[in-house]
Parts: sequence; C-alpha cells; structure tokens
Amino acid sequence: QVQLVESGGGLVQAGGSLRLPCAASARTFSSYAMGWFRQAPGKEREFVAAITWTGASTYYGDSVKGRFTISRDNAKNTVSLQMTSLKPEDTAVYYCAARYGRSSAVAAEYGYWGQGTQVTVSS
Repeated sequence: QVQLVESGGGLVQAGGSLRLPCAASARTFSSYAMGWFRQAPGKEREFVAAITWTGASTYYGDSVKGRFTISRDNAKNTVSLQMTSLKPEDTAVYYCAARYGRSSAVAAEYGYWGQGTQVTVSS
C-alpha cells in the first residue's frame, strides 16, 4: 500500500513558479515509478510528468516540456514537481501517482493516487 499526500498548490500569477511536493508512505518507495497528472474542470486527466524508480529518467507531457521538472528523493520518500513560467492554461488540480515498476504516461496504469492539490494561474 502507498499513501500519497500532495501540497504546495495555490494561486500564482502568469509567469510565476510553484513547487509541488508529494510525500509517500511506502516501505519500498524506491520500487515505484512516480507520476504527476492534472485535471482541469470539464477536461480529462492529463499526463504531466513521470520519473523512473531510480530517478535516472524523466518524461514530460508536450504542454509542460521545458517548463516543469520532476524529481525524487528516495531517502525521504518524496517526489516533487517544479513548475516555472506558469500559464493560465496550467490551472488544474494536480495529482501525484505511484506505479509499481516501470514508469508510464497512462493514468490508468497507476494504482495509487493522492487527493490532489489545486493550482490556479491568473492572467
């Protein structure tokens, strides 16, 4: 079992930055690939970023490439999403997710989810 708790959301102006930490309670956190997804009102859940269990490889959705960075600290059981150059279209609820084994950009392949944190970007 993995429990995930996101934090760090809030209101930010366009062009600003936010960092979203996600704390995981898992005895074998380093065995899980981690991902970030987001969902805006009336839209489907969208892949944002993923990181392998070692942290050696990262993957990003096209809309956030070059602006967002995913990282993890296996010693602290945390994964973070650093968001820069934020745009109003980044407004959404952001979810942290865990998948045992390989990373994936497919939400349905993640078995564990946090409760989400709201990010609102004003123009």
